[in-house]
Amino acid sequence: MSLAPPFTAETANAKVKKAQDLWNTQDPARVKLAYTEDSIWRNRSSFLRGHQEIEAFLTAKWQKEKNYKLRKELFAFTDNKIAVQFWYEYQDSHDEMKWKRCYGLEDWTYAEDGRMRKRQMSGNDVEISEEQRWFKDGVDVNAVHIGEEHW
Repeated sequence: MSLAPPFTAETANAKVKKAQDLWNTQDPARVKLAYTEDSIWRNRSSFLRGHQEIEAFLTAKWQKEKNYKLRKELFAFTDNKIAVQFWYEYQDSHDEMKWKRCYGLEDWTYAEDGRMRKRQMSGNDVEISEEQRWFKDGVDVNAVHIGEEHW
């Protein structure tokens, strides 16, 4: 099955889960290859362009966000665009290793070859306790029930 546009419901959902799995590797050199060489990003208040800036950004991100676990869900799609809702949890190495969860939305625009050429992300971090964590060690992030109040 091709994961290049134009997307169907099946291929858009598969593309989202492939992105989720790739980001969960926390390997910036590998993750950047899913984007075009001149990919444009807005990640919260950061504006990036190209593989070098993406890799540097992700390296710094995962130096800060330890024990990172991410889940993405398809929100909407068109021929070459996908919108996702996501949640991830991490320990903040810049804040006494406190557990945090980020809630957010992304919109993605794809090139014809299936690599992402534009990514915009908005997210908010919330401090959580150990007991409030969803994505504990060994859990399948796709199997965790996330209630409607968190959607």
